[in-house]
Amino acid sequence: MSGEQPMEEATFVRPFIITGGRSEPAQADLRLETLVVAVGVSEEPLALERQQIVALCERPTTVAEIADAVGVPLGVAKVLISDLVVAGRLACQQPAELPLHTLERIRDHVRAL
Repeated sequence: MSGEQPMEEATFVRPFIITGGRSEPAQADLRLETLVVAVGVSEEPLALERQQIVALCERPTTVAEIADAVGVPLGVAKVLISDLVVAGRLACQQPAELPLHTLERIRDHVRAL
């Protein structure tokens, strides 16, 4: 063994380091399809992942898309997003749920395929 690590392993940061050891978001109502949008501007510097999230959210973006784009597990993305919401950098919008009769029609059409 040479003792050298590949570059990817050397730059890997464990998820609990990114969240400061927290695994539960401050906001429990974040869902995969929750839309997140950047609001407010602050001169306070942000860590890399948080900067990426704020930049991604210049247009409404779902929680799932943020996790994928930043390359972190969904739980980590939820913790980071909720921290940014509490700090006033992001706002969340829950999409309206479809009425039951519309869901039933979609189900029926899918079955018919």
